[in-house]
Amino acid sequence: MKQRYFIAVVSKEHTQRGVNGGFMQVCHGKKEPLKRMSLNDWLIVYSPAEKMKGSAKCMAFTAIGQASDELVYTHKMSEDFIPFRRNITFYSCQQTSILPLIDQLDFIQNKVQWGYPFRFGFLEIQENDFRLIASQMLGESDSKEFLNY
Repeated sequence: MKQRYFIAVVSKEHTQRGVNGGFMQVCHGKKEPLKRMSLNDWLIVYSPAEKMKGSAKCMAFTAIGQASDELVYTHKMSEDFIPFRRNITFYSCQQTSILPLIDQLDFIQNKVQWGYPFRFGFLEIQENDFRLIASQMLGESDSKEFLNY
C-alpha cells in the first residue's frame, strides 16, 4: 500500500500531551479521521493556537510522526468523554511557522485565506507538501534519513 501523508489540527498544548504519550487524538475524539491512516503513514500536527480555549496564536507545525500500528482505540478521559486515539511514533523536531511556507504549499490554494484547508481538523496532503514541511521540521540531514531521499 502506498504511504500517505496527513495533517492534524490540534492545539500545541494538546499536541504535547500526545507526543509525550505516543498517541494522537483528533477532531474532538472522532474515530473516522484516524481510521483513514495505515501503518507507517506520516502525520504532521499543525497548531493554530497554544491552547484549545486560549487566544494566544501558535500558527506552526508542532509535531511529526508515523502511525505505529493499525489500532484505533478508545481512552476514557472522564465519565462523559471517551475519545478515540491512534498510536504514533513521534520524532524529535523543531516547531516550524507556517507563514514562510504558505506560498510554497500546494494544498493551500488560496494564499490569502490560507487557513481554509484546516477547518475540518484533519486532511490528507500530497508527498511534495509533506516533504517541504518535514524538511523544515527535521532539518535537511534528518529528513533525508527519515524520508529515504
